[in-house]
Amino acid sequence: MPVKKHRPDTVNYVKWFWSIYAGILVFTVIFFAFMSWGWLGFMPSFEDLENPRSNLASEIYSADGEVIGKYFIENRSNVQYRELSPYLVQALVATEDARYYRHSGVDVRALFRVVFGIVSGSSKGGGSTVSQQLAKNLFPRGSDRNFFQLVFIKLKEWVVAVRLERSYSKEEILAMYFNTVDFGSQAFGIKSAARTFFGEDPDSLSIEQSALLVGILKAPSALSPVKHPDRAMERRNTVLGQMEKYGYIDKHTYDSVSVLPIDMSRYQMQDHRSGLATYFREYLRGYLADWCENHEKPDGSNYNIYTDGLKIYTTIDSRMQRYAEEAVQEHMGKDLQPAFFRHWIGKKRAPFDYRLTQEEIDDLLRQAMLRSNRYQSLKERGASEQEIQREFATPVEMTVFSWDGLKDTLMSPMDSILYYKYYLQAGMMAMDPETGYIRAYVGGIDYRYFQYDHVIQSRRQVGSTFKPFLYTLAMQEGEYTPCSKVPNVQVRIDLPTGDVWEPSNSSDEREGQMVTLRWALANSVNWISAFLIKKYRPEAVIQLVQKMGITAEIEAVPSICLGTPDISLYEMVGAFNTYANKGRYIRPTFITRIEDKHGNIIDQFIPEHREAMSEETAYLMIELMKGVVNEGTGVRLRYRYGLNNPIAGKTGTTQNHSDGWFIGLTPQLSAGVWVGAEDRSVHFRSITQGQGAHMALPIWAMFMKKVYADPSLKLSQGDFEKPASGYTVDMNCEAVPPADEFGAGSRSLGF
Repeated sequence: MPVKKHRPDTVNYVKWFWSIYAGILVFTVIFFAFMSWGWLGFMPSFEDLENPRSNLASEIYSADGEVIGKYFIENRSNVQYRELSPYLVQALVATEDARYYRHSGVDVRALFRVVFGIVSGSSKGGGSTVSQQLAKNLFPRGSDRNFFQLVFIKLKEWVVAVRLERSYSKEEILAMYFNTVDFGSQAFGIKSAARTFFGEDPDSLSIEQSALLVGILKAPSALSPVKHPDRAMERRNTVLGQMEKYGYIDKHTYDSVSVLPIDMSRYQMQDHRSGLATYFREYLRGYLADWCENHEKPDGSNYNIYTDGLKIYTTIDSRMQRYAEEAVQEHMGKDLQPAFFRHWIGKKRAPFDYRLTQEEIDDLLRQAMLRSNRYQSLKERGASEQEIQREFATPVEMTVFSWDGLKDTLMSPMDSILYYKYYLQAGMMAMDPETGYIRAYVGGIDYRYFQYDHVIQSRRQVGSTFKPFLYTLAMQEGEYTPCSKVPNVQVRIDLPTGDVWEPSNSSDEREGQMVTLRWALANSVNWISAFLIKKYRPEAVIQLVQKMGITAEIEAVPSICLGTPDISLYEMVGAFNTYANKGRYIRPTFITRIEDKHGNIIDQFIPEHREAMSEETAYLMIELMKGVVNEGTGVRLRYRYGLNNPIAGKTGTTQNHSDGWFIGLTPQLSAGVWVGAEDRSVHFRSITQGQGAHMALPIWAMFMKKVYADPSLKLSQGDFEKPASGYTVDMNCEAVPPADEFGAGSRSLGF
């Protein structure tokens, strides 16, 4: 049989075909090899894939494990696969990459489908896999790219996707993808999105919530459930349809879930002005900024709280913090502020002290104007004083704070300054006596509108809350006990200036009689405080309070016995806590440790502590201050609020009723409250409403009732522990001291 011979031109065509094919194949292999090695431009290394450069928010954790806030440029926190709801994974795979578990980074079948769709004009979506989208998220393309540059970048994303698939498991890639995507509403990553939109953790998301979040990834702004709920619901149901199509849910589930409305009742955009413990978080932010300047990462650069994903573990208990904020809101919003408004209706020059002239009031308002953001902004724009005055006098639309909710109104900026002068402020702090850990920290009534911190930033006159320090000296010297009797007569002290200081009492009860120190402190008798300051001298008191943690400057004058020093609530609660901590001062502490984004501990915090007084002295003072609650100025804790457990405390009221205080101690919690206006010239006109027992004590009482009602806190209502030495003093003072009176000529002691 003759052999069939190929024509020479046919042989040449075949050779050419295979040569071109081989050449394309070799070129493709070399091209992708060079690209993978980084010879054709930047290609992320394995280290880059392990540590993608993304801005991670630093998270603030409460002592009970709740994230109470973040510091961020991008509100992004990472999660692991086990922290994802299975519905999230199913929704993503069904919608974005149905063959996810069957390819190795690049889905060739999907690519051919896309090419065929483009040629035929029936394109049905893109061919990017989840791994390719992750590559794009990790290493953004940038803008202003031409067609050929985009093609080149797309090919690089293929290489990165394949390398991701080789380096990580499918589950790890899914977690990385959810950590990198933008959901809008300043929520970067699934952890932030779940918290922002639904107030949930990612592992708790339901089917409809998961479908909604996956759905809005296509266009976070256009499909926002906040701005465009109809579009978001339509897109959510599309995702649910995909889940049904690929067998993740059945028809019945789709029918029942797809009709559910979108519930955005727990939506809250995450920012530094909202959420729990806003004042505390702002104070912490400043502290951490200083901390970062003095702490370096392994690469030698300083830590950054906005980008490095630090984990800050605080001492705040989220439950106690919530109860503290609720107590402030309930008392201030429902009782005290409405009473203050009524108190000043129709009064001339309200709400300022009647002794101020109109010129002095105008100056106060002007000073407030100079401190305002509006004034600073106008000055930066180059506005003249005349232009600024005109703008502050012109009514504009604005939203103002009120306890009934934010109100839209028409008001001049200057009128708004006067409007806000009417509002009373409050500060509250609670701490664990033994550890020094701060459990609750409320710096004001609403951080969005009043950003001055009344826990640590503000220093106000402390009034009668200073008096226990005088009594501590008396107990410490061993000369007196709570039942010791002293004369309740006016004290005269000669001053170095040649003047004579003679304090007055707020009441004439038992004047001229011998009274116990317990009764005198319980009723905050000024003459007894003056008696003690004269006996022990101001310098001795100052030395004592410095041991108890007070760093405020205190002038060595007799009037400090009535509480004239300006001291922060933070320092006062820390000092009083010394009594509950058996005489040992422990610095109030707000952080336990800081970890990096990998969970490595980079700093730990141990409270400063020292002995300030003997355990016996501290116990005697506890017994003395129990009298304040049992039969003195704090007795309404018993009859009005029903707190019958052992409590030691002290009320405080300053001159003109500008500041109201209450600091209360229990064996497991020390807490203090201050209430007053921004300006000291704004206050109640009578001591009945302006005293600490009326202004501050109710917040403490409401807080403690909430704390005791929460069984998860396991707070004991037992008594204070007696000194280990077995030291005993008779505390059974007579209910009514004997009516020993001095003669008329002996009513004033001038020694």
